[in-house]
This record gives sequence, C-alpha cells and structure tokens, in this order.
Amino acid sequence: MRNKVQSNKKDFKGQNIFVGIDVHLRQWTVTVLTESGYMKKFSQPSSAQSLFDHLTKNYPGGTYHAVYESGFCGYSACYALRNLGIDCQIVHAADVPTTQKEKVTKSDPVDAEKLARSLRNGDLAKHLIYIPSPDRLDDRSLLRVRKVIQREICRYKSQIKHMLYNNGVQYPEHFKDHRSHWTRRFVKWIQEEVVMLGPTRSSLDFLLEEYLHVRQSLLAVNRKLRELSRTDRYRQDYENLISVPGIGCITAMTLLVETVDIRRFPNQKKWRSFLGFVPVMQKSDEHEVVGEKTFRGNKHLGPLIIEAAWVAIRHDAELAATYGRHCHNGMKPQEAIVRVAADLAARIYAILKQKKKYVCR
Repeated sequence: MRNKVQSNKKDFKGQNIFVGIDVHLRQWTVTVLTESGYMKKFSQPSSAQSLFDHLTKNYPGGTYHAVYESGFCGYSACYALRNLGIDCQIVHAADVPTTQKEKVTKSDPVDAEKLARSLRNGDLAKHLIYIPSPDRLDDRSLLRVRKVIQREICRYKSQIKHMLYNNGVQYPEHFKDHRSHWTRRFVKWIQEEVVMLGPTRSSLDFLLEEYLHVRQSLLAVNRKLRELSRTDRYRQDYENLISVPGIGCITAMTLLVETVDIRRFPNQKKWRSFLGFVPVMQKSDEHEVVGEKTFRGNKHLGPLIIEAAWVAIRHDAELAATYGRHCHNGMKPQEAIVRVAADLAARIYAILKQKKKYVCR
C-alpha cells in the first residue's frame, strides 16, 4: 500500500505579514517577510490589486502591513493599499536603517528587503510620515501650485527688466523707486510708451502677455484661497492665526493645509521639529558647528514663519526683547530671528491647540 503525504493548507490567521515595496512607475519590487523569518522576493506590475491578490493567495488569513519610501507616487499607492485592507505606511528614505553593505550594493530588491525587515523590527515606528485624508490633498496642492506660479511671475519680471536694460530703456522719474514697479501704471507704461532699439518690439510684447496671463492665474488662486478660508473646515483656525502679527491669508492657509491636524503633534517639541526649528550640532574633537535650523523641516512652513517673525518683532514687545537679547549676546540677526521664529512657532501651536486668538505681550 502506497503511503500518502497529506499537505496541510496554509493558514496565517493571527500572524503579521510584513511587506517592503520599492515603488516605481511600471514595476514594484516586493519583499514579503513573515514573523518566523520566511522571506519571499518578487517583482510585479505597479498595482495594489496585484499585491493584494498575491498576499491573499500565498499568506491567507494574515494581517498585512506594508511600507514604501516617499517619492514620486505620493500617497496614491498608500490609499490604494489601505482601501484593500492592507495597513500601509510611508517613510522617508533617510530614516530607514541601512548597513554599509546595503549602501554599496544598493538595488531595488535590497531596498525592499530592508524596508520589510525594518518594519518587522519596529525600527520605523517613530519615523512614519503622516498620511492626510484624500479630501485635504487638493487644498495643499493649491498652495504649492501658487508657489510655482509665483516663481514664474518672478522669472517673467526678471526677463522683461533684462530686455529693457539691454535696449537702453530709461525709467521715468516716477518709476525710479523699485517699489513702484509692476503696478498697473508701470505695466501700462511698458505697453504704450517703451521704445526698443529695433523697429519692432514683438519679443517684449510676448513676454509681457505671458506675465499678465500668469498674474491673472495668481489672482485666481488667491481668490480660491480666500474662499477656502471661509469654509467650516478652516474658518475658526484661520481667524485665530491671522491675529498673529506677520501672518496673513497665505501664511495662515499654508499652516492649516500643511499641518492638517495640530493634534497629531503631542507637544511643542514635535511641532517645532516638524517645522525645522531644532538646533543642530556637529562636534568632533575641538571642532564644533552649531546651527539654529535643520534642513529636515517642512520647507513650505519654516521660511514663512521666519518672515512672520520679522514683522512680529515690530509689534510684540516680548519677541522684540528676545530678538534684541540674542543680538546683544553676539548672535547674527539671521540667527537671532530663527530663535524668535521658534518662539513664535510655539505660540502658533498654542493658538491652534487652544482655539484662541493671539495676544501681543
């Protein structure tokens, strides 16, 4: 009688399955790691459904946890995986523990494996990126598009002025002050009175037309932001923020859409770290380098709060005294204002937490 070997059906019920994904446009490189250490590596089309089908077929009943590095796909892969029941997270590449060997032999499978391993070991818990709800993404994108439009406007202004200089155009006396430039009167002067060296001025007219078109786009975005500030989602916090000296519509809305929910920061230290207002020190033997701001902070908020701090020190006596004290102690103005901005950030945190308006001290 022939012996029969019975194969038990795979059942991972109650077990955690850890998935590291190296995300690319057409292909995902995936490493699956179980609690026991069993590892499987493979590549697949860039599809959340394909990954879900593989996991449910090969690791049925398991609880799936996935992670990938922040990059070009943003939150889209995370949303798709979460909709399928996979607990997905995103991490900054610099926060993933990496060995020297992995740095030297860097490849997609290596990256996926270290992500899965770090996720299983709990090394990423303190470094996971906050995932906002999809209905907040367009609000944030609107502010970032505004920055792109602003850069375009600055580029056109520079090109137009350069063309005027190259053609020997002299500004009238009432436009000698640069603060009078780019008013309606200034633009009308360029349109109607500027004469170029050559017999035509087609290039100048095209540049000016593009500038005016982009400026109209900026005005449209500004109107949309003002409308957003009056919605139930933002109204109360917006009104509290604009009570702070130096914070206007753009800075207030940027704070709200980038922060999303102030409650995700348990204390002021975490909030200031998010903004980048964390002292940086590098010390080796007798050499010591100290900085007031880290490059890892939010690049959209940090500069705006520093700009607001320059205004705040002219309206708030306590912040003015703080700035003066730092300068008196030998600190450069650019460094002192970062210290003031950090104090201002702490007050903004309190305003958003307590739902109160700002009171100058």
